[in-house]
Amino acid sequence: MNVEISTPATELVQRLSATPRGARLARRLTGTALATWGYPYDGDLSHTAQLVVAELAANAVTHGRVPGRDFELRLRLLPEKGTLRIEVSDARGDRALRFLDGRLEDENGRGLVVVQVLAKLWGVTERDVGKTVWVELALGGGRRGADAEPHGAAE
Repeated sequence: MNVEISTPATELVQRLSATPRGARLARRLTGTALATWGYPYDGDLSHTAQLVVAELAANAVTHGRVPGRDFELRLRLLPEKGTLRIEVSDARGDRALRFLDGRLEDENGRGLVVVQVLAKLWGVTERDVGKTVWVELALGGGRRGADAEPHGAAE
C-alpha cells in the first residue's frame, strides 16, 4: 500500500543520522526549505537559521548521540507570529545542556552562547526519550516579493 504523507507547506520534519554528515545535511535542508518558502538562500534569515541549525545539530551529534538513534530537525514557518521555529531533538535525555566558560584558548564550547545571542526565544523541552532544543528567530523582511506566500500555501 502506498500511503502519501502530507505535511504543511510551511513545515519541514526530517530525521537524520546522528553523524557529522547528518548535521551538515540539516544545515543544507534549512537553507533549501527557507528558499522554497520565499526566503533567499543567501539572505540574513537563511544565514542565521543555518548557523543555529549547525550549532544545534552538532550538539545533538556530539553530546546527544545514542548509537543506532537518529536526531530530528523540525522547521516551522509561523508568519502570523513573525517567527521561524527551529527544533532539534536528540535521544539523550540524561545530559542537560551546559554552557562552557568559553575561554579564549578553548576551541569549542561557545555554540549555545551563539544560539542565545541570535534567538528571539529559545529553550529545552524534555521528551519521553531525549530532549528538544528549540529556537525562535524573527522572520524580518527578507522575503522575495511584496506579497510572497510560502510555496504551496494557497494550494
